[in-house]
Amino acid sequence: MNELRLISEWEDGGKRLDAYLSGYLEGYSRTYVQKLIDGGAVLVDGKLRKCSWRLSGEEEITVDLPERETLSVEPENIPLEIAYEDDCLMVVNKPKGMVVHPAPGHKTGTLVNAVLYHAAGSLSGINGVLRPGIVHRIDKDTTGLLIVCKNDLAHESIAAQLKEHSITRRYTALAEGRFKEPEGEVNAPIGRDAGNRLRMGIDYKNGREAVTRYRVIEEFRDYSLLHCRLLTGRTHQIRVHMASLGHPLAGDLLYGGKSLGKEPGQYLHAGLIGFVHPRTGEYMEFEAPLPAYFAERLKKLEH
Repeated sequence: MNELRLISEWEDGGKRLDAYLSGYLEGYSRTYVQKLIDGGAVLVDGKLRKCSWRLSGEEEITVDLPERETLSVEPENIPLEIAYEDDCLMVVNKPKGMVVHPAPGHKTGTLVNAVLYHAAGSLSGINGVLRPGIVHRIDKDTTGLLIVCKNDLAHESIAAQLKEHSITRRYTALAEGRFKEPEGEVNAPIGRDAGNRLRMGIDYKNGREAVTRYRVIEEFRDYSLLHCRLLTGRTHQIRVHMASLGHPLAGDLLYGGKSLGKEPGQYLHAGLIGFVHPRTGEYMEFEAPLPAYFAERLKKLEH
């Protein structure tokens, strides 16, 4: 970890914090800088600030900059379940346990390795060499549908729809306990947990807007099956919001859920996604059935 100490100039007054740092840190994208800020690695006069915070000039800015690890991505012949594909994009049904893109600790076996082999290098390059084609993600132990873009035009279109919250995303989740109301909405900002960098949490001071709507579709003795719709797309959003209600997802040990046996990780499935096709302008919607381990668990709960 390298600690950088910067002093902003009077001329920097009015600049956004993320814009100032991305201009200073050569070779680091603005997205990466924003992640550093959101992750608590940047202090302004000893205080955490949001990406949008504007400098007044002559502040001391401290940045904990992680050591860079050189990673390369090689195509791997990993089977993919493809729900849809054309010359612009693919809709892929990601299995449980697969990481979306390479990172320290997960250099091979990722979705990116698989799509590089399948698409023979025909992927958008906007997110850099480690995330070709990747415009949004789901967690390693979450299953379900992801859009992978094959060119920059498609990438920009899907990214814009995500930013406008116009993409339809419905998740199926198994949560602990029974809900008092059959449906509801959680509107609570999410930020990095200061005590555990693996966790996210409700953060009304420094968190980013996060809205989840949920509906109970089936009840069991100690669990509820939900449909959740994302109006925003924050890291661990459904997991954090359900835990904040006292209903952590089954199997989600990170947020207080109980283990349900040998299947690790949360019971969460991105089962439906809908978007406007970047080239045709047509609205398209796709569904993926529950994975076998999830469906089998529901059968056991019914009995």
